[in-house]
Amino acid sequence: MLLRMQIHSGMEQEFEQTWFQVGQAVTDHPANLGQWLARSQEEEGVYYIVSDWADEQRFREFEHSQGHLAHRTRLHPFRSGGTMTTMQVVYAMTGTGTDPR
Repeated sequence: MLLRMQIHSGMEQEFEQTWFQVGQAVTDHPANLGQWLARSQEEEGVYYIVSDWADEQRFREFEHSQGHLAHRTRLHPFRSGGTMTTMQVVYAMTGTGTDPR
C-alpha cells in the first residue's frame, strides 16, 4: 500500500513525531510486514508511507478496524490532502549495500 500525504505547512516535524508514536497501531497487526515513512525531497510537505501486508484482504480488515481509526484520528489534523494506492509486488530484489546511517 502506498499513501501520499500532503501535510499543512509548518506541521511537518510534529507530523513525523506523531506518525512514529502511533506507528505501532499498524505494525502490531499480525498481517503487517512493515511500514516506512519517507519525506519527499522534491515537494515540500509531501510524505509517502509504504505499508507492506500479507494480503489485501487482511489490510482491508485493518483499514476498517478501531485501531486504524484511532491512528487516522491522531494524524488527520496534519493532513491537507492525499491519495492511497494498493499494489502487488511483482519482483522484490534486495541490494548488497550497507546503510550509511
